[in-house]
Amino acid sequence: MTYSSLTSNLASRFYSRWVNAAPARAGMVKELAELSMKPEAFATLLQKEVEAGLPLPRAMRRLRNLVICALIERDLSGRADLAEVLDTISGFADFAVQTHVAALTAEMIEAHGTPVGEESGEPQELIVLGMGKLGGGELNVSSDIDLIFVYPEQGETQTTSPEQRQLSNHEFFTRLGKKLIGALSEITEDGFTFRVDMALRPNGNSGPLAASFAMLEEYLLVQGREWERYAWVKARALTGRASDIAALEQIVRPFVYRRYLDFGAIEALRNMHAQIRAEVIRQEARHPDRSNNVKLGRGGIREIEFLAQVFQLIRGGRDPELRNRSTRRTLSTLARKGLLSTAEVDQLQQAYVFLRNLEHRLQYLDDAQTHTMPANPEDRLTVARMMGFADEQSLLDELNRQRAIVAAQFDAMFSDKSNGRVAESEAAQPAPADTSLSDQDSLEAVAARLMALGFEDAPAAAQRLQATWQSSRFQSLPENSRAKLNALINSALPVIGAIGSSRSATLSRLLDFFEAIARRAAYLALLTEFPHTLERVIRMMHASDWAAKYLTRHPILLDELLETRSLKAAPDWPAFAAECQRQLDAAHGDTELQMNVLRDLHHAQLFRLLAQDLEGDLTVERLADHLSALADILVAATIGAVWQTVPNRHRETPLFAVIAYGKLGGKELGYASDLDVIFLFDDEHPDAAALYAKLAQRFITWMTMHTSSGILFDVDIALRPDGASGLLVSRFAAFEKYQAESAWLWEHQALTRARFCAGDADIGARFEALRVTILRKPRDEEKLKEEVRAMRRKMHDAHPNRSGLFDLKHDAGGMIDIEFVVQFLVLRHAERYPQLTDDIGNIALLKLCGELGLIDKTLANGAADAYRSFRKLQHQIRLQGEERARVETERVSQEAATVRQLWASIFEG
Repeated sequence: MTYSSLTSNLASRFYSRWVNAAPARAGMVKELAELSMKPEAFATLLQKEVEAGLPLPRAMRRLRNLVICALIERDLSGRADLAEVLDTISGFADFAVQTHVAALTAEMIEAHGTPVGEESGEPQELIVLGMGKLGGGELNVSSDIDLIFVYPEQGETQTTSPEQRQLSNHEFFTRLGKKLIGALSEITEDGFTFRVDMALRPNGNSGPLAASFAMLEEYLLVQGREWERYAWVKARALTGRASDIAALEQIVRPFVYRRYLDFGAIEALRNMHAQIRAEVIRQEARHPDRSNNVKLGRGGIREIEFLAQVFQLIRGGRDPELRNRSTRRTLSTLARKGLLSTAEVDQLQQAYVFLRNLEHRLQYLDDAQTHTMPANPEDRLTVARMMGFADEQSLLDELNRQRAIVAAQFDAMFSDKSNGRVAESEAAQPAPADTSLSDQDSLEAVAARLMALGFEDAPAAAQRLQATWQSSRFQSLPENSRAKLNALINSALPVIGAIGSSRSATLSRLLDFFEAIARRAAYLALLTEFPHTLERVIRMMHASDWAAKYLTRHPILLDELLETRSLKAAPDWPAFAAECQRQLDAAHGDTELQMNVLRDLHHAQLFRLLAQDLEGDLTVERLADHLSALADILVAATIGAVWQTVPNRHRETPLFAVIAYGKLGGKELGYASDLDVIFLFDDEHPDAAALYAKLAQRFITWMTMHTSSGILFDVDIALRPDGASGLLVSRFAAFEKYQAESAWLWEHQALTRARFCAGDADIGARFEALRVTILRKPRDEEKLKEEVRAMRRKMHDAHPNRSGLFDLKHDAGGMIDIEFVVQFLVLRHAERYPQLTDDIGNIALLKLCGELGLIDKTLANGAADAYRSFRKLQHQIRLQGEERARVETERVSQEAATVRQLWASIFEG
């Protein structure tokens, strides 16, 4: 439904009063309503009023009234959407503040001189911070504006004439702030420009009106409260020099955004919201005719804002994209990042538009800062019709529907889960109050409880649990953290009891994890706020000792367990590569941060793959493909980032390539595999060799250095030409000559599992062509057999097995035998069958050799199946934290016999 200007007269008493007070105003509103209301238009209109003889404050008020009326006209006629209304009134507030600050500063300097910093000797300027909806660029049409005044340094004004009275910088900016508040908010015959609220400043209304950076920093560090973090998310500088604003950001950001994932923010915002709701309920009890508070009531605007901002406070320290001050844009970011589903965000965006439009129409009536339905039935009908409804009840029905949607999403995030279900399964109920354990219970009582839950060695498990309770780490925790940790232990025990096996080992792993995170209240808050995550942690720790240790080393990965949807999603490698580059670019110039970005991205993606692996969603081959793709992307991203740090580089992109060997080359990477690589370059610049050597050295450092986020990969460069005595990087021509004339046979064997990994694609293509050429060289069969046998004996002797178990990798009939068979077949027959040079993996190559008749087809398929079984068993054993993959001989006797038979048919026939 749309409206004419006549409807604006009928809908808004403020519009009617202002427009009808002077004959020219209706035309002025109509003219402005046809324009794009930007600062340039505001400046032109203001200048006209000033030139007509009005003082600036009165001219600004007249302009404000004109702007509001034009917005009412555009909004109710359907020519402006919510985004335009919010942008326009926020832009006008910026303009009004900036214009008055400039004029008042000039007046103050004329009277008192220029404020100068005591340390820097630089002129000082007032920084006016817009908070709340002004800071977010989402101001109401009849809102007050929340401001904070800060200035960089203490000092005094520098006077230039005897008439000027010197002031301290603090007094100067305090007076300037008072003048600004009066210029904006004093009520005159033309009304006001904006009501001003200064309550968000340090120490609130009892604090100084203007604060220096030093004063503000000390306040935030010593006294800043949790709710103030929420408020400062929105802080936006409206005035001031760019360098000063940047310095202020450095002060505020650590207070608002934690470097870790801060799930404690949920409880803080929940408590704040409860206080607000209690006050709303009290107000509605006093004035039942003014119910339905669309801002602060259940399912209202504030709940949408809280939903957006809780993600900002939790994750904004690690993800700069979540630091946007706008609720609307933050919601869109949450959908793009998968933190809320697209459907959920669409619902919230629709509700936000509906509620904000309704809020504006409530305010259009009398230009009043109200958020509740009016008491007058006629006014309620007017509001309903402004919203496009035929009657009040239709509006209320839609209002209730929208609020129910918001409330449901709000409750899903903010409901207190500490007393609810712990997990998704029926077994995962929190321990009843009368069976909860604590550090006050005797060892016998703890053991009895664990025995009742089915623990196989209850006394030993009870001792392990008491060791945690009695540890100095646990005893020194704040009372709140100790209570949360104890509650988590009691919640976990029945979940572990329902597992059915290895309960004591699982409990021990979980307690190791709890001890590692005990001092990080944010992690305790996460597990408390999202109980289903605790069950996932327990399942993972039961399934894999390696996974338990990995999570204990990198507890930030708890975040990955929150959402089933993202946890089980197949990797999108192009998107992952783009995200790597985006985050590296955002951290440009900060080497440690870039290193941690790469490590954090690696850990998160690897953890998702681990979760899918433990759920049985990935075959060993598919997992290896994913881990290899992940490594390729991180190697490429690291090379690009490191090159930017090399001084005196002569090219934008290096003529440099990383060649992968071994497990990475064969795309058989495991969770903790090293990267076997060599480095090639092809660049005629006189400094090329030195520059690329530095690039390779820094690449290795970036990969292997321990930072606060751990390491990225261990790197092995032993396969480079001439091994440990060879150059770190090789010119391509030299590498080509070495492979053709000097390389040992084992180096040609290694080429069967080598490939271009990252860097310059042309060098990569030339390497692949060289690799094929080398592999297709004609070779003497008997000599080749003897050299392969000799190398196999050497490897076998280097890995003796006296355990009585079968070593899946090194024993005769194991994985090394299969790999050597494949390497022999490629080197022997690739001259005639070029398809053997394809890097398709050992299983596919074995089957291909069977199809080509190079070996018995049945033996080929049997050995391929054996290799797959060995890899699967090796993977399972490694997940349990074992370094050596050994099993009972009977378990693989048939597979090993098939491999030995294949070996004999080739090398002993």
